[in-house]
Amino acid sequence: MVIIQNIVSETHMFPGNDLKVRGLVPNRQPDAMDRTYTPEVVDENKERGNWSNKVEFMMSCFSYAVGLGTIWRFPYLCYRNGGGAFLIPYIIMYLLAGLPLFFMELAFGQYASEGPITIWKICPLFQGIGYAMFSISFLVAIYYNVIVAWSFYYLFASFTNELPWSHCENDWNTPACARFDGKNCTVLGGLLNTTGHCLFQNESSPELWDSLKAAAGASRMPADEYFHHSVLGISDGIEDIGGIRWQLALCLLLGWIMVFFALLKGVKSFGKAVYFTAIFPYVVMFILLIRAATLPGYIDGIMFYLIPKWERLTEAKVWGDAAMQIFFALSPCWGGLITLASYNTFHNNCFRDSLIVATGNILTAFFAGFVIFGIMGFMAHELGKPVESVATEGAGLAFIAYPEAVSRLPFAPIWSILFFVMLLTLGLGTQFTLLETVVTTIVDSWPDKLRGRNHKWVVLGASCVMFLLGLTMCTRNGMYVLQLLDNHAATFSALIVGLCEIFVIHYLYGVDRFLNDIKVMLKRYPPTYGLWYFMWKYLTPVVIIVSISGEC
Repeated sequence: MVIIQNIVSETHMFPGNDLKVRGLVPNRQPDAMDRTYTPEVVDENKERGNWSNKVEFMMSCFSYAVGLGTIWRFPYLCYRNGGGAFLIPYIIMYLLAGLPLFFMELAFGQYASEGPITIWKICPLFQGIGYAMFSISFLVAIYYNVIVAWSFYYLFASFTNELPWSHCENDWNTPACARFDGKNCTVLGGLLNTTGHCLFQNESSPELWDSLKAAAGASRMPADEYFHHSVLGISDGIEDIGGIRWQLALCLLLGWIMVFFALLKGVKSFGKAVYFTAIFPYVVMFILLIRAATLPGYIDGIMFYLIPKWERLTEAKVWGDAAMQIFFALSPCWGGLITLASYNTFHNNCFRDSLIVATGNILTAFFAGFVIFGIMGFMAHELGKPVESVATEGAGLAFIAYPEAVSRLPFAPIWSILFFVMLLTLGLGTQFTLLETVVTTIVDSWPDKLRGRNHKWVVLGASCVMFLLGLTMCTRNGMYVLQLLDNHAATFSALIVGLCEIFVIHYLYGVDRFLNDIKVMLKRYPPTYGLWYFMWKYLTPVVIIVSISGEC
């Protein structure tokens, strides 16, 4: 430990106010150091560039943090872990782990003005943390755009008078496909036969009743078959590769083309694109909320979402889910926050930014639950089933349950188009930052050769490589590959990276030094200095260690 501390003392990135590293002077113009962050300024950092204005940075952070997981994962976790009671561990984990890490990474990136790998010249011995961040963003970017491709597929399919997943008369449908509006039948304890007539047990032979029960359990909704058979053409297992689904491949190509042009000029073009990807999802969610509130079953869905089950708070898994969702929602330790903050001007108030963005993410997730479970309540009402039987998460919610519910609305194509455009903007907003993290990391590693006119070739090269790798998830077994990456690329690994990051910054470099560096940027210490010291030094690492233990 003494040897490591000596290394840090001799090579740390922040020796006071001169911003020097061994052999490195951050790319900021000396005459700009005392300039405050006004809405429009000339770039302080002539070599790397800066955001055109403060709003673009904030919009990029919102687009990055408020991603698909906020819409399709948090509401389900809330239902599964005690309804409204889940908000207690979620907010506690946000305060003890999410917000401290979010603020730490924004301050770290802004002070150093470096990418996820080169920033670790603070201690070259631990530069592997930067490579881990790069790897997480690289892997997530590959499969995240595949989900964007699915959204494109559904969006294009929605431009029709009748949604293709609204009936069982398509070529891809199987005999198990069934679309029964059996709310009156099932509420009364009956079952529907294949002709749609309601039968009751006292009116049927035991053999017929048993066969109806078996058929009801084996039936699949049209939206389920559409996703698995028409969109994915899914194989029987990961070992059965099958051919490439060319429709998905073209949608994936379109996704990467959009990401490429959004990042073609770095943060200058990126900053313009995020105005749409950050604002439009809220417009659509508000419209969908108003529509959902007019549907039968809406209140049932909301009550199911919010009614607290206080006894669940004694279960360790509930707290573990809260911690994992915080890491998934705010995306610290992926390198994206460091990358975004590295393009800030030096005296930007990153403390205020972290409070606004991180808190906004929490509120957005909570708000999304009213939209999602309002629609799920309507679907349960239509099917005559309890809400828990239709509640799901992830791809099952976005591409099966919600499309099935939308198909039952009047003017269904319009609502479907709105929903999938919202998914597209959420996915692309996160994807922009993931690719920018990869590109910034590469360019900062070889600045003399890759900055300036060669930047666009790095963006093109990275986009092409990840598009080709993403084609492996456009095959018939692609869903299995995507699930492997989704389950392992950015969950447990992010916890490990976060623990290592805290260890180096707050134990080797020193939490006192780090707070002094923040004072240099903000011209004052962050409010509640002692609280940040205690959380970074003790509370946050303990929370992460406990979360890691729970996942092992």
